[in-house]
Amino acid sequence: MTPDSLERHFVSRLKIKHLRLLVTVGEQKNIFKAAQIMNMAQPAATKTIRNIETALDMSLFDRSSRGVSPTPYGEVIIKHAKLILSQIKHVSEELISIQDGISGKVSIGTLLAASPTLLPKSLATLKQERGNISVSVIEGTNDMLLPSLEMGDIDIVVGRLPEIQENESLKSEVLYYEPIAIVARKNHPLSKKDKLSLKDLVNEQWILPSEGTTLRREIDNAFHKEGLNVPQSCIECVSILTNRTLLLETDMVAAMPYQVIRSYEDMGLLTQLPIKIQAALGPVGYTVRANTELTPAANYFLSILKDTAKTLESDKNITH
Repeated sequence: MTPDSLERHFVSRLKIKHLRLLVTVGEQKNIFKAAQIMNMAQPAATKTIRNIETALDMSLFDRSSRGVSPTPYGEVIIKHAKLILSQIKHVSEELISIQDGISGKVSIGTLLAASPTLLPKSLATLKQERGNISVSVIEGTNDMLLPSLEMGDIDIVVGRLPEIQENESLKSEVLYYEPIAIVARKNHPLSKKDKLSLKDLVNEQWILPSEGTTLRREIDNAFHKEGLNVPQSCIECVSILTNRTLLLETDMVAAMPYQVIRSYEDMGLLTQLPIKIQAALGPVGYTVRANTELTPAANYFLSILKDTAKTLESDKNITH
C-alpha cells in the first residue's frame, strides 16, 4: 500500500470513534476493558480492530493470554490518533471561549523587563477576574520567543521591544519607558549620601549586564559621557536571583531597570542610590502576530496588560 492510498483510506474509512478505540485499547492493554470504557460490546470492539487491521494490511496489536500490546504499526497510529483527538479537544475549548469569553488558554512569552512586575500584576488581575482562563508562561530571549510567536506556539510576547522590528508578520506596541536605577543593599554606606555622581562610583565593585546588551551599552555610554572608564572590577550577570543575592551579601552596586528592583525595594531589601544617569532603555511593550486575531482569552489578558502598564507608567520613576 502506498502513502497516498493509506491517506485516502484514513480520510474515507477511519472515524473519530475508531481513533478513540485504538487509543483506549493501547492505554488499557485489554480489549474487554477498553470496550467497557467505550460503552461497546467486546465482540464489536474486536471486530472493529480486525477490520482496521485488514484494511491496512497491518497488525496493530499483539495478542496474548495477558492482553494486547501495540505493535510498531499500532504505536504509530496511536501516537497520531492522540494528536488528532487533542486537536479536536482544543477546537472545542476555543469554540466555547468564543461563545462566552471567559475560558480558554493564553500562552505568554516573557522577557526580563516584564518578569518582575508588569506580568505578575497582570496575571494576578486576570485570575481574579477570569479564573477559568488558564495561562502558560515561557521565559526567554527575543531570538527564542519571537519565532515561537510567529509559529503560533505563543500568543503574546511581553517585555523590552527589539531595537529593530525585522519581521513584517509581527507587530509591536509600546507600553512605557523606564529609567535605569543604580541600586545597592539597604543601609549601604553610599545610600547615606545626599547626592552621588558616576565619578563617586567608578571604583566600586559593580554587577553589570553582559557586553552587547542594550542596558550595558547605555551604562557604558553614561560613563564615557562623564569622561570616565567603565568600572573594571565587575561581575557580568543578568540573573535576577544571583544579582539580588550578591547585592544583599556584599557592598557591590548594580545598574538595573527600575521595575526589576522595585519589588525588592518595596520589601526593604534593596535601595536606589541618590544618582540619576542619563540613559534611556528601549521601550517595554508587547508583540503579537500581525495578521492573526487573538482569541477572546488572549484579548482579555491584553486589555489587563495595558491597564497594568498605565498604572506602572503613573509611577514617578516611569516615563512615557
